[in-house]
Amino acid sequence: MNRKLASFWVLSISLMCLLSASAHASDSTTTSSTDTPGRFSAADFDWRDLVPYLLAATRLPDEQGITAVLENSLVLRTYVAREVRQDCRSHARACNLNSEHSNLEDEVSKRIAQIVQEGIFHRHKNAIVDYKLTRQPFPFSEIAAVKGEKKSDVYLLLELADRSYKAADVQDKYGAPFDTNIFQWYSVFKYRMKTADYTSDAVFEIDPVDGAVIKMAVNLKTRKHH
Repeated sequence: MNRKLASFWVLSISLMCLLSASAHASDSTTTSSTDTPGRFSAADFDWRDLVPYLLAATRLPDEQGITAVLENSLVLRTYVAREVRQDCRSHARACNLNSEHSNLEDEVSKRIAQIVQEGIFHRHKNAIVDYKLTRQPFPFSEIAAVKGEKKSDVYLLLELADRSYKAADVQDKYGAPFDTNIFQWYSVFKYRMKTADYTSDAVFEIDPVDGAVIKMAVNLKTRKHH
């Protein structure tokens, strides 16, 4: 493995560790959460759908960039939409969110913006929001967005809630990995999307014993033109 690739692995895994180490808890193009079926699975996540939003986030200030990424994350929008509906039912108040698409989307966006405002912190020259998805059942247990303060790179990280999503599922969806690696306790599948303007990588951390995907990290870094 060359030095640049090795550096990427180290950075990706280090950022993945923020999911467990941290104690901290758009516009018209926003991904719709109300169109998502009631049963949401890890297989519904597609890292390629995030790429346009990650690219847009690199051009925004820290908080705005992270907000844009999280507001356009199908995973978080689906989770927050469920919270909104559950809160509505539990408080037994007049609520038309189930029938009013625009009202639900507005409330979801508002809550995600609040999550960013209340949870953003800075560490190692990165702006970070790390949010636990505590209401289960849900295929993910934690989501984090990371944006370099002085670098044109953005990360989205996800930790899975169970061991039902397997390496075979990843390969069925995306094909053979661009690269693989084996560490002491886990193996890694890596996928890449590259253009003249950016390089985007997705890293899947996998338990080699049962093939379960444990964590995912999606990164986009813009390329300088000389």
